[in-house]
Amino acid sequence: FALLDAIAHQHAGAIVKTIGDAVMAAFFQPADAVAAALQILQDIERFNRDHGQPAIILKMGAHCGPSIAVTLNENLDYFGQTVNIAARVQSFAGAGEICLTEALHTAPAVRQLLTGYGVEEFDAPLRGVEGEARVYRVTGRS
Repeated sequence: FALLDAIAHQHAGAIVKTIGDAVMAAFFQPADAVAAALQILQDIERFNRDHGQPAIILKMGAHCGPSIAVTLNENLDYFGQTVNIAARVQSFAGAGEICLTEALHTAPAVRQLLTGYGVEEFDAPLRGVEGEARVYRVTGRS
């Protein structure tokens, strides 16, 4: 969690909360979130190479949009459909992958960050969201 927190801060973000082994982070700009996710994948891959088994497995999902920010018990938290969609999209990611929504994939500077990575585009149903959503699965460097 310390590694994830440090990377989030490097990219104008912050860990909002942990839920079991899940982590929720918020970022100022969409490209900041993607840059952080890509760095996290690289750093975890390096950590796993250096330390062997058991490997740390990460699956990430990200979306951008408006949310409701509230302070509960002196901690900032976020709620709303944007948060729900990010969680749903994460469920399509495999180990070492990031799944992005179309809104995030088409945000300024994001496509440039993904240059050199494998990106698979597909449509998927998101529970609680009408119709299907376009999802982009980002894998390692191609």
